[in-house]
Amino acid sequence: MKRRSLLTLAALGSATLSGCLDYFTENGEGIIEPASLVILWSDLIRENPGTEDERISIWGVVRNEGERQPTYVEIRATFFDAEGEELDTVIEHVDDTSEGDDWPFEVEFPSFGESAREVSDYELEPATSV
Repeated sequence: MKRRSLLTLAALGSATLSGCLDYFTENGEGIIEPASLVILWSDLIRENPGTEDERISIWGVVRNEGERQPTYVEIRATFFDAEGEELDTVIEHVDDTSEGDDWPFEVEFPSFGESAREVSDYELEPATSV
């Protein structure tokens, strides 16, 4: 009994330290079951290009390919310049995950104008909890 509790706490602590919001299952071994979120598509959108009001956002859709319905979904977007240098990272919560298995999201770059013009690429990482 104590061994199982210790294993479960160790697994929980390990996942917490990794920064993931993956969900856990009790399958007799206290194993962590990873979240099954996949980015279906995404696109970098520029509004008002070449002006002081230029803004950058990423629109996309995330899909739950797992068997469990998450209660919380977030998308971590990392923005890069043309040389591959990281400019900023933004985490956005996906508002409504109550219906279906596909959810739209939008992540906005926090700066505008000249700073927004520097953005040329991005990476997305979804996370969830149930």
